[in-house]
Amino acid sequence: MALLVVGGMALVNAITGEPDQTGPSTAASPSSGKATPSPDEKTTPASDVPLVISVTGQPTNVVVRVADTGGKVLTNTTLNTGDTLKYEQAPLQVVAGNGGSLKVVIYGEVQPRKAAGQRGQWFVKAKN
Repeated sequence: MALLVVGGMALVNAITGEPDQTGPSTAASPSSGKATPSPDEKTTPASDVPLVISVTGQPTNVVVRVADTGGKVLTNTTLNTGDTLKYEQAPLQVVAGNGGSLKVVIYGEVQPRKAAGQRGQWFVKAKN
């Protein structure tokens, strides 16, 4: 089923000429926690995952970009309550319009909560 969806998306993109969208390495769009990895997928220990963002409050705009000279934007969207994004690369810069709406976990460590309604920023260093 997933192959049909991916194949269909690739066909539509090829016809319309739109480039493939890049995003979190575990999903092309935010996950509401309903997706489960297939038995063939290798699971990564939480302490090895650079960044996990979960929306626990009101929907908020989130921008995640690679923290290098190019600054490639990986995500720039409004996430809804219950959405979760997982990133397998670092370094990253994260900015949220309402930092209090997010639970941010960097390499398995839950980050201190930001004030509700205020902008939140986080930096994920590359693990040596």
